[in-house]
Amino acid sequence: MSQVFDLIRAFESAAGLSFTDKTLLQRALTHRSLVNEAPDFLVGDNERLEFLGDAVLDFLVAEFLYHRFPEQSEGALTNMRAALVRRETLARFARQIDLGRFLLMGRGEEESGGRKRPATLCAAFEALVGAIYLDQDLTAVRNFIRPFIEPELEQVLQEALDKDAKSRLQEWSQAHLGATPIYRTTEERGPDHAKTFTVQVLIAGVVYGEGEGPSKQAAAQAAALRACERLNRLYALGQLPTSAQSDEEDRPMGGVPTRERGNEVP
Repeated sequence: MSQVFDLIRAFESAAGLSFTDKTLLQRALTHRSLVNEAPDFLVGDNERLEFLGDAVLDFLVAEFLYHRFPEQSEGALTNMRAALVRRETLARFARQIDLGRFLLMGRGEEESGGRKRPATLCAAFEALVGAIYLDQDLTAVRNFIRPFIEPELEQVLQEALDKDAKSRLQEWSQAHLGATPIYRTTEERGPDHAKTFTVQVLIAGVVYGEGEGPSKQAAAQAAALRACERLNRLYALGQLPTSAQSDEEDRPMGGVPTRERGNEVP
């Protein structure tokens, strides 16, 4: 038993946590495989705490997003919350505090890679959240999860921007250039199982971006993102065309199109 409490103290030190009720933390760290192999183990497994922690996380992440994005729709907030509390994300949070190393689990589970299994790490992180809530309060949980949630949210938002680059580029180019972006594949290289594609995006016959990716779709998204970045640079320099027609009519000899306010790519 002393080994268990040594493990608990080591985890508290590593994670920057301090529990009043150490048995709550012990339960949060206990995988059901240990209880199955050692039925006389005095503390139950972490599944009930996982259930509670899941609900607490859902609420606190929803609250965080509600205040962070006061103008966002319910659908957008739901999608962001789902990205922040999905299994892969919570497993990544668990790895950041090396949670797997401190789990109490059966020998068979450990030998089969249980300490690194995403589902196990996700469940343990949720159980830890539930234990912190019971031992302390919601404020303590907020303080604990914020360093995980904030940088992850920035990554989620960036991925959303990258993924939606084609839609943003098309909306802007149709509204301001009167043209629809055209994507063309210019290169395919590598073996069939690991190909790399190069795609260019053209607007009114001008190449605005080029991207690479493991699929034509990924390469097209990368090209669209590069195009958005280039158009924003042109806007900053006052060199952004406003339409295919005005591009020809307004271009000074040897110069660039005039800028019209409000035409930057969103």
